[in-house]
Amino acid sequence: MSDVNTSTAPDSGSSATLTRLEQEGEIAADYLEGLLDIADLDGDIDMDVEGERASVSIVGDTSSRDLTKLVGRDGEVLEALQELTRLAVHRETGERSRLMLDIAGFRARKRAELAQLGSEAAAEAKETGQPVKLDPMTPFERKVVHDAVAAAGLRSESEGEEPQRRVVVIPV
Repeated sequence: MSDVNTSTAPDSGSSATLTRLEQEGEIAADYLEGLLDIADLDGDIDMDVEGERASVSIVGDTSSRDLTKLVGRDGEVLEALQELTRLAVHRETGERSRLMLDIAGFRARKRAELAQLGSEAAAEAKETGQPVKLDPMTPFERKVVHDAVAAAGLRSESEGEEPQRRVVVIPV
């Protein structure tokens, strides 16, 4: 059985936006709770509002490997579940959702790794004065890297076509 925990971070948007995002989180939590029940998996569902999007996490006992089945190889199952959850929200609200889903901390760990990669690529571009091209990434991964490069004071852009789209870090 799963438990649902709700918290909201301060948001610069209106209370109507916050209410809409909280509603998205509630719908997503109900959908995911049903999924966990069907799959007979244990997990708690945490909801939050981060910036302009709802964020839902499925967390569980760190000794349990069950939730990793919902992450899949390099997050492929997680991405699919996120899209299904967004569709469930869309079906209920009639509005497109930008909800982010994390399972067993996978996306949080991935975000930290990608931020480190972006920082290292920025340092290399500063040192060599040459553009640094990274391997192809998903839109989520590119966004994290772009943010890390910007934080390092450099500019980056995406080039190529999906699924071979990549980040290029541009030296000053």
